[in-house]
Amino acid sequence: MGRVWLNALLVVVSVALCTGAAEFVVRQLDANADNAPTGRHLDEIALAPGVDRAWFFANPPPLPNRRAIPQEWLDLVSKVEQSGVTEGTRRADMFKAWNANFVGDPCRHAYLCGAPGHLYLYDPPSGEARPPYRFLPNATTPIGLVTNDYGFRGPPVPFERQPRTVRIAFIGASTTVGNHYFPYSYPEFVGSWLNMWAAARKLGVRFEILNAGRESITSSDNVVIVRDEVLPLRPDLLVYYEGANQFDLRTMTAATPGGASAAGDHCPAQPVGGGTAASGSWLTDLQYESALVRRMQALFSARSLPEGGAEWPKKDYTLQWPKGLDERDPDITRTDLPVHLPTILRDLDTIRASGDAVGTELVIASFFWLVKDGMLLDPIRHRSILDHINQNYGPFHYRDMERMAAFQNRVFAEYARAHGLAFIDVARLMPFDPDLFVDAIHNSYAGERLRAWVFLQGLVPIVERHLKSGAWPRKFEASKKPAPVFKPRSITFTCTGKS
Repeated sequence: MGRVWLNALLVVVSVALCTGAAEFVVRQLDANADNAPTGRHLDEIALAPGVDRAWFFANPPPLPNRRAIPQEWLDLVSKVEQSGVTEGTRRADMFKAWNANFVGDPCRHAYLCGAPGHLYLYDPPSGEARPPYRFLPNATTPIGLVTNDYGFRGPPVPFERQPRTVRIAFIGASTTVGNHYFPYSYPEFVGSWLNMWAAARKLGVRFEILNAGRESITSSDNVVIVRDEVLPLRPDLLVYYEGANQFDLRTMTAATPGGASAAGDHCPAQPVGGGTAASGSWLTDLQYESALVRRMQALFSARSLPEGGAEWPKKDYTLQWPKGLDERDPDITRTDLPVHLPTILRDLDTIRASGDAVGTELVIASFFWLVKDGMLLDPIRHRSILDHINQNYGPFHYRDMERMAAFQNRVFAEYARAHGLAFIDVARLMPFDPDLFVDAIHNSYAGERLRAWVFLQGLVPIVERHLKSGAWPRKFEASKKPAPVFKPRSITFTCTGKS
């Protein structure tokens, strides 16, 4: 009997060791595959004056504000996973300070009612419900995000401007803040490389970076973020990169009405009857942790794709193009521009005027969409891209998404020209390679670094012009405004709506 148990133990240990080895190998393969595309494309990007190609491979300095993760935060992640409501950014949502005026009663909030009975809140100084949240300040979350005093991703930045510094703030949404798991975001790469550039040219200046981006926000949220959080820090430059969260082709077709959660209704984010949500299965959660399981899931699910790596079948529809609007040379003053562009441009007007009032210049970038008519993807390696485009943006054809993304970028370029703003054409310069992306807009870590490299080449001439003119570095007196710091508060709640 003892020998039987010994053999069983040997089998279990062998399986565990083999599984662990396979997990390690797959993670290494994934890491190598992630880095491989940069070698194919690095030399396609022309270097700005004084930039050394070797800098591309240098990482930013380690974050001095990275700290140990509190056990109570690890427990919060466990509660999210046990709740079965784990889709999207649910784990990261636990480490955001939600705007109290945005939340209201959490049990009546269509999204936040799915939280496991705990949220952090902050009280906005303006009393507005925008932005919906800020990241917790001075935090290192279980997801990997490291924040400074202001809840911005990245290293500490002093409130008072220091002598001979240039401060650049990056605003946008998820493509600006970057994946929380990534060691660094694109603004952090840019800041590090700018300091290398300044040191190589013996300029005697230091660059400071503010990453005010956060996922799922809009241009209207950015108006408040710039006004209340960014401008009090007196940056020299604002870099705007966003073009997805208001990119809604339904503005050109019959709209689909949405619903709100009424008092006493069942929370739409919770499984009905106390069961487990489909998205929260053990296999889904394991896929979240294991590269090996992700590979297996992608392999099996690829067999179910009706068209392999091609665009999925879609119903026909008609885009209602505004009468008289020149697609190639858009009139940006029109109020009937599609995909919420009138709102975006009005918000950019507000951001630009706010910056001008304190000597902060706005830079506009075109936005990269990984979509083309007739695009073919690897149904296994690029499964997440296929799902993102064909599910999140269905029922729209690739051709129409490509068309409207190009139109949106023409509008951005014309806006920059009309107002004398610098324009960085990221959509033209970023290589069109699915291996640099995890979906149609978000980069892999290698893609994040390469996009940062594109931004660097666009920013160096802007910075150099200001330095040569003597406009930078600016001299500052002590600020008369308070620092944009805040103190989150914790709430607990139990939602007991109808089932």
